[in-house]
Parts: sequence; structure tokens; C-alpha cells
Amino acid sequence: MYSNLSKDFSNKKILEKYSSAFTLSDMEIFIFPDLLYPLILANIMSPELWAWRSDPWFKDIEKKSFTNKANRIKQYIIQNYVFNLDLSTWGLTSKSAEISRFSDFFDMEMLKQSNALFGYEGDKYYFDIDIRKHFGLDKYNTDIIPYWKTETIEAMTAFRYKENFTSGAGECVSLSALYAAAMFVVGRVPLEKIFLIATPLHSQNFIIEKEGIITNNRRIVTKNMWFNGTSLSEKARRALENEKVTIVSHISGYIHTLYNDATIDKDAYDLFSVKLKEFLVTELTNLIFINFLRFKSKYKTLFQFRCECSGKQRYISLEKMFEYEHTSKFNVSAETRASLVKEIEGDEFHLSPIQGKIILNDVEEILDTHTGKSLIEIENEFIKVTGVVSEEIIHEMFKELKDFIFIDPKIPYYKKNYVSTNRLDITNEDSREEIMDLIAMDTSKSELALLALYVYRQMDKIDWLPFIKAAIERNPVCFTDMNGKNASEVYHILKTMAGESIYDGKRLALPDEVWNFRRGDGIEKALLLADFLLHKNNSSTVSIEIENKKVLLTSDGNDFHFTSHKNFRKFIQITGTNYKIV
Repeated sequence: MYSNLSKDFSNKKILEKYSSAFTLSDMEIFIFPDLLYPLILANIMSPELWAWRSDPWFKDIEKKSFTNKANRIKQYIIQNYVFNLDLSTWGLTSKSAEISRFSDFFDMEMLKQSNALFGYEGDKYYFDIDIRKHFGLDKYNTDIIPYWKTETIEAMTAFRYKENFTSGAGECVSLSALYAAAMFVVGRVPLEKIFLIATPLHSQNFIIEKEGIITNNRRIVTKNMWFNGTSLSEKARRALENEKVTIVSHISGYIHTLYNDATIDKDAYDLFSVKLKEFLVTELTNLIFINFLRFKSKYKTLFQFRCECSGKQRYISLEKMFEYEHTSKFNVSAETRASLVKEIEGDEFHLSPIQGKIILNDVEEILDTHTGKSLIEIENEFIKVTGVVSEEIIHEMFKELKDFIFIDPKIPYYKKNYVSTNRLDITNEDSREEIMDLIAMDTSKSELALLALYVYRQMDKIDWLPFIKAAIERNPVCFTDMNGKNASEVYHILKTMAGESIYDGKRLALPDEVWNFRRGDGIEKALLLADFLLHKNNSSTVSIEIENKKVLLTSDGNDFHFTSHKNFRKFIQITGTNYKIV
């Protein structure tokens, strides 16, 4: 039923891709975009996610509206997972090491055009935030970069075992993958409607339902929220405002900004492009203008509001009204403005118009009477009522107003060579078991299905070589944290750890997962010890013999015994980066 598709792991590119399926660093997904969707499928296959359906929080969720479903899933994720981008979690690598890995089959100069840590500055935005300082990398030399590995739902949930964490956690790609899988499994949203969007520094989803929603880290953003001018929407907008979209991933395939071949269904990508662009554009109304002033606070100082109090006209600066928003359930928008005004202290009002400020009432009248007009026409009308405010400032404001109401996303160019692949026919009526069987049956004709088994860590159905390579070569945290210890000390630490894996059944954790979460099956602990020994002396030979429950690691004449509950029979021998597995 399962097939390895006779993968030629003597081919460096193929081996690196399948090995990357276990570590899933941001760099690896950038180089191999066909790895992103298998992570969604691995989460969809996970019993951890399907257990959510039985949680009282989701009782009768299938009967709810789309908006209600999305909000319930959002709140569950907020309550159970925090955003984590700590550099120490998965460790550091170097530009030179990554170039050595990939330069034989990827143009590193192209990489610099699209990866922030390799030189891409994303226009002015990345210069302004000082990218390396922003992520705490300024303490290292410029060759050092983070691994930023993407976590499966099991690894995300296991953060509750990690020191200083009380819940699950994950970085942005992990959270977007979790959201996509949860919207399908729990929210019953068809996979055809879910698109993953990766930029050099962020990952989010766009879900085509009604006007659409964007999932952003742990939050969801509707079209109304996108334009409401709050700090949440400001953070949500950053990636699509400032970054190029490098990858769009979908159940039908992917499209990559640098690759000419695309496997995504062209009609699906066309629909995505249209719907996303519609989501990112809105008409200029009174409400949107108020939201803009909330978003770009430097312009709210230009305005005052005229109101009637006890039969007399009074004037108040707009920035003062925005201040009162912070402690009120009402806001400056027209629908609740009158109620907000009633809460403002009387001495905040002026009896006469405030000199040098534009009267908001006049501006709103212009917007009401110029519906559908161009921004240039509206700007010309604004100038007539601006008084002492210079035309230059008004022009600058309208330039930023245009950027606020109209974003043209820098998505991959649609003219690609669209390559047809075998699409997985997974529906939201399928059970977990049916999905598992479907993916299993399709491994002989679908690389997406096969890669999903690798990401899922289904070790009894896949080749172990890519996993062992990933375990030994790309798990630096356990070795770094134990630097200075000897083998006996490390063995003692491992023996005192909990003997359970974070993965069920015949699935295995990587050494850094074992170390971070302080638990592991005997096979996983043996691989961690092997990682430690080989990093300490890369000329050593380490052998691991697995005989059902018995696991024996031998190195330099020393034997280390572990107990496994995974029921495998394997022999692994490692010398440096040479691996023998039988």
C-alpha cells in the first residue's frame, strides 16, 4: 500500500529535500516549497488535532457559521499556544553552512534577492527595523543565522513541557500550518479554499470564504479588521505591505517567486489572486478615513470636531477624542461618536474653532458627496477646506491614505510553467482514518503524499536515512547545552528523563525535540546521545542496534542501554556524516 517511489538518495538534492522534511527550517522550505503543504497534511493526520473535535469548546461547531467557527478556533489557539521565535529553541546555523548545503542546486545570488537574512532588505522596511538587531542576532557575527524550524502540532503542543512555558508554542509558519489544518479538521472548511502565503519573514493564510479572512500568527483578520486602523491590523498588514510573497501553497500545489515551474492549479491561483486583491482594497468612506487617522496618528492632529452641547457649538481636537477611545467602549466613528462625546469632560471643549485645524465635519461632508470619485478629485476638495494646513501636507496625507486603502500584493507572477501533479482528493467529509488511507495509497503516484509521510514521521513506512541525517546534522541545541559534559554524564541525564515520546505509534522525535521537552523513547534518546558523541568527536563511529524494546548504543568500546516502546528492528552505524542503516 505504501511506496518509497524508489527514491535515489545518492542524489544530493533529493536527499536534502527528504531530510529537510523532518527539520523544516525556513531556509529549507524556501529552497523546497513542496515541503510546506506536507506539514499541513501531517497535522491533518495527527490524532492530536482530531482530539480537538471532542473538546467541549468545539461542541456542535459543525452547526455554526463560518465566522463563528473561525473565532472559536482562533480563541482555542490563543488559549493553548503562544508565539515563540526564541533563537535558543532550535539553535543557530551559518550562511556558509547553508550555502554549502544548497549551492550545488540553487543559485545563492537568487537567494539574496528574497531572503532577509541573506541580504534581502525588503525595501525601506527592513532597513528601518535593523533586521539582525530585531531578531537578537546583532550579538553574533554576520555569518550566523537562526534555524527557525517549523514545528508539527506534536512539537507545538509539547512546549508545555519546556522550561518557562505553560502552554504550547510555535513560530509563524507553524501557527499558519496549524490554523490551516484546524480550519479543515475542526472548522470543516474545504482545503480548496485555504491558501498559505509565505514571505521572507512571515507566514499567514488566506481563506476564501465570504470576503475572506487572513490568519496572522494566533489571530484572524477580517476585511473590516484589516482597515480598522488598530495596532492589531497594523501588525497584520506589515508582511503584505512590505514584503514580497515568495510562496503560495495549496492542496493543488505551490507557486514560488523564483521558480519557473509551478504545481498549483492555475485556476486556483487565479482565484486566489483576484480574491486577495479584493480583500486588500476598500472604498474611501467616513469610517475608513477615521480608521486611517487612527492608523497614521500623525495626521489626526490636523483635525478638530464640531459638536453641539446644550444648544451651543463646541470644538474639540480629534487627538483628544482618540485619547478617550482607550477607556471607552465607544469610538470616534460616526456610529458611536455621540456616545463618546458624552463621556468627554466639559473642559476639553473649545467655544471657538481651534486655530490651524481642519473641521472634520466639513471633510466628512466632502466624502459623503463624492462617493465613487477618485482620490485626486477628493484631495482637491480637501484643499478647499484645509485653511492654514499646507497643500504639501495634504498631498503627503493622501499619498499615505492611498497606501492604506489600496495594497497591491507582491505575489509570484502568474506567467509560469504550470506542471500537472496528482492532486489528493481529500474532503471535509473524510474521517482521519480515511485520509490516512488515501495518503497511503497515493504515495506511489504523488510525491506530496509521500512527503507527508516523511513530515508525519511514519518511520515504519519510510526510509530512515533522511531522518538520521537530519538528527545528526541539524540538531545543535542538545549538543550546545551539554557542551563540557562527558558521555556518562549525558547518559545519566537521558536515563532520568521521562521515557515517553511526544509522537504516538511508530513515529520519532528529533534529538532537539527530546532535549527541549525533556522526554523521549529509547531510540530517540540513543540518537540524542549519538548526536552528542559525534559532535564531540566527528571521527568517532557510533552504532545503534534496535531489537524491539532493547536499544544498544556502542561507541569507542562503551555500551549504553535504552528501552524503546516503538517495536523496531534496525541497525544504524554512523561515522562522521556517513550513514549505514539496515
